[in-house]
Amino acid sequence: MPSRQSVRGTPADLAVILRDVGALLLMEAALMTVTTLVALAFREWYVALAFLAAGGLTAGVGYAARTRFADAPAPRTKHGMVIAAAGWFSVAVFGALPLLFSAHLVPPDLAARYVPAGADYGRSSLFVFRNPLHALFESMSGWTGSGLTMAVHEPSLPRAVQWWRSLMQWVGGVGVIVLTVSILARPGSGSYTLYRSEAREEKIHPSVISTVRTVWKIFLLYTVIAVALLFVAILTSTSPYARELSTFEAFWQALNHAMTGLSTGGFSVTDNSIETYNSPLIEFVLLPIMTLGAIAFPIHYLVLRDRDPGELFADLQTRWLFILYALGVVGLSAQLLLVGLPGGGYGAVAPALGVLPLQAGGLSTAQLDAVRDAAFQFVSALSCTGFQSSPIGDWNAGGKLILSTAMVLGGAAGSTVGGIKIIRGYTVSRGIVWQFSRVFLPANAVVTARIGDRTLSRTEMEREFSEAAIVSLLWVILLIASSLVLVNAVGPGFGYADALFEVASAQGNVGLSTGITGPSMNPFAEAMFVLNMWIGRLEIIPVLVFLRSAIKGLNP
Repeated sequence: MPSRQSVRGTPADLAVILRDVGALLLMEAALMTVTTLVALAFREWYVALAFLAAGGLTAGVGYAARTRFADAPAPRTKHGMVIAAAGWFSVAVFGALPLLFSAHLVPPDLAARYVPAGADYGRSSLFVFRNPLHALFESMSGWTGSGLTMAVHEPSLPRAVQWWRSLMQWVGGVGVIVLTVSILARPGSGSYTLYRSEAREEKIHPSVISTVRTVWKIFLLYTVIAVALLFVAILTSTSPYARELSTFEAFWQALNHAMTGLSTGGFSVTDNSIETYNSPLIEFVLLPIMTLGAIAFPIHYLVLRDRDPGELFADLQTRWLFILYALGVVGLSAQLLLVGLPGGGYGAVAPALGVLPLQAGGLSTAQLDAVRDAAFQFVSALSCTGFQSSPIGDWNAGGKLILSTAMVLGGAAGSTVGGIKIIRGYTVSRGIVWQFSRVFLPANAVVTARIGDRTLSRTEMEREFSEAAIVSLLWVILLIASSLVLVNAVGPGFGYADALFEVASAQGNVGLSTGITGPSMNPFAEAMFVLNMWIGRLEIIPVLVFLRSAIKGLNP
């Protein structure tokens, strides 16, 4: 048995972490190999070489760490959080290498061929990734499911790079640790510790390995369905843009948007996200796809197993997800209709009139567009997807703040979303009411509380309330501090509402943008966003444990 003090001369705690981070890198190298085959299929030889080189380097580092410390003990809770934080950051760093290598290996004249015919720009966005910070930003945004991008013109990227961006979000949405556990873990190998480290609690089966494999089966099933629905929607859409697409291009866009929509990632392969289509049909099809990604996987399992859609509404988080959808869409629609855009868009009227200008047949076309945009953008924000169908940068502060609130909260815990999560928001609000009501009870009263279908004792409620409140408070503090930094780092034309919106999008792993994020943004702000996305995906505590361990070690 190896000593718990050291493994091959390395402290045991560090050996545990390096071994399991090595496993994550091996998984990532395998995904790079798959993408190399995609590049070869499209005859993108230089890009294939870039992915092959990046995959080889990643595999070499991962294999060295995995084999050298193979005898390290199973991870405990203190290891799990550090492995999660270090693993996600390492995967993002190595995930940037294919982008960086491709940008440097592809000759400029060849890259120009990736620019679509008739485009009003002549340079491929691939060259953006020659800047290592831009490549790291894109990779972190991909793996964390954030969706903010440095690639201004996504259609000008090689197909393999488009695929890599979508694949990162598809895998990252479920969780890189979840994937690694499903492939490499063995019973008794500390699987549950790693599973929980990725901010997951509920299990579908008693075995964690069975749970994560069931999660992937559900995810694969939904992905196939989503691709088929989107493919049909694009082919049958009356949108001028969609009608000009070839059958293969329609399938390619359906595949990539299904992957990033279901994983609530939001990367796109079109220039202006979903706004490019300007198609109510495509937006309508995407609404349930984004919603599926915002519902906890155990609920999907129950619905599929029992074939009972009623399980959706029996679940506290899912029920509140739909309630918040309804409230948010109504509120945002009213805001857009009554206030409109600074330039008078959406048929806004002077508040003094107190009424909406209606056509004889009902709402005007502009007002219907306001309701349509409100519905799509609020669902995209609350589900943390980040698909964009409207120029949000042109909205007034009120509309941006409504979406910011949705991005901060996010969808259900146990799903693919970011944000604080509905269950934490509910627990905090329920806990405040509960604490207030206790004031009026006698000292010897037996105090209980209900969270969904659970009855909690006083001790249990205090514990859950404090945990939810601490995470939520730290999340909001980081949000406010980062937005104050950002508002002083952006140029004229952006106010505090824009800065708050952009930080909420990065930290909530959403991807909606008012126009701040891009290759020309302040490098300090860009680096801060990389940290915001990383911290937001891990829900703060694992990152704090990681930082504390880096300074003081893992011992108490």
